[in-house]
Amino acid sequence: MNSDTFFAICLIYSGVFGTMFILYIVAIIIPFSRLKPDQPGNPEDFEWHFVVPCRDEEAVIGDTILYLTEFFPSAHVWVIDDDSEDSTAAIVTAAGERNTRVHLVQRRRPNARTGKAHALNYAWKQILDFMGPDADLSRSILTVVDADGRPSENLLEVSSGPNLFGARGVAAVQVEVRMSNRSVRRPFPESDWYKNLVARTFVRMQDIEFRGPISAIQTSRKYTRTVNVGGNGQLARMSALLEISDDDGPWRGALLEDFELGLHLLLSGWRNAYTASAWVDQEALYSLPRYITQRARWVQGTMQCIRYFPSLWKSRSVKNAGALEISYFLIQPWVQLLGTLFYPIPIFFLISTLAEDPKRTAMYLSGGGWLVLIGLVVFTFAQFGVWGPIYRHRSEPKASALTGIGWGFSYVPYIYLSYAVVWKAFVQFVRRQNGWAKTVRNGEAASDAVLVARLK
Repeated sequence: MNSDTFFAICLIYSGVFGTMFILYIVAIIIPFSRLKPDQPGNPEDFEWHFVVPCRDEEAVIGDTILYLTEFFPSAHVWVIDDDSEDSTAAIVTAAGERNTRVHLVQRRRPNARTGKAHALNYAWKQILDFMGPDADLSRSILTVVDADGRPSENLLEVSSGPNLFGARGVAAVQVEVRMSNRSVRRPFPESDWYKNLVARTFVRMQDIEFRGPISAIQTSRKYTRTVNVGGNGQLARMSALLEISDDDGPWRGALLEDFELGLHLLLSGWRNAYTASAWVDQEALYSLPRYITQRARWVQGTMQCIRYFPSLWKSRSVKNAGALEISYFLIQPWVQLLGTLFYPIPIFFLISTLAEDPKRTAMYLSGGGWLVLIGLVVFTFAQFGVWGPIYRHRSEPKASALTGIGWGFSYVPYIYLSYAVVWKAFVQFVRRQNGWAKTVRNGEAASDAVLVARLK
């Protein structure tokens, strides 16, 4: 195969998948632009249980318990201490002595620190025992919240609505995820302006990701009936969880345990729902290495879920459009792996040809090659940069239009971090490195840095 043929193949690959992605973005933006608030319901129709997985979360768990018990006083709060080495268990125990609706669920090694799914299953069984055999699981809702999670005050009202748990066929509801530190101007008060600019922009990009494309994807999935749940802010009807449970519980062992749970619910004939009328705030990361570690775990979990491909297409509960949408999600990491090989080649080819033979490059461009260059620019920037202005319009209307454009340009290099993430995930997948690594929070990292500095 000569270089021209290989160049043509790379262009075809880039063109086909680039066009498909552009069409996909248009398809998800249309319903997203028409999204209306969900009608609330009566939360007293249900029994609510918050589950908070924890491992060494003494820095945040006390405030989280206070928040949940203050704004959701009728709910039970179950904190899973996954063999913490700090004072997490002591904080929860003290809170439980003050409020009988706060419960400590403790795990100890070697049966602890084996993954979030195992921790959730352990708590699930204890909650069932607590509720007793006569409990009405169809009106009992289990809500998973991160240790630093802050659900919106209207969470229960919105989730009780007629299109959410008010509809009997709905097994789970996922609420919008927002970054709690999105407006922090100086993440590092003692550092220079440049480091703070990079850090707050990085946080803003994470907020755009969840409130822009992820929210749009979930909204569009209402039409294919393939809405799925996330790791934070997922609510599930306990009768549905019981239906899909095996001997261990409803959660399986994939690193993307939330998607895996939602997929099992869909394959069992249930329907999941999504709402942006309620939300959960979580902390965005300032550190690029910790971000890549976190996202690699998510992508590796998606790679693990490729094993459900045959079950998906055999299922009578998932329609063809839904199977296509889920399939697209499952193959994305593999397409990205190929993309890192094929997308840059046309650009490198043009640059090398220009250096070696400027006349040949000029002939190529004058013969229509300039259209290829424009196409590459459009595919590179427009498909991702559009989310800046959309996010400003929907989520930050007080920001200027110029700021929205600036966010769009910043989002382009941010999204290309996914190529580094996918390769890290692939290496871990091949090596079967399936350990569930806890994401170190910003406060923990700062405390560690201060300690190291003092020791020097």
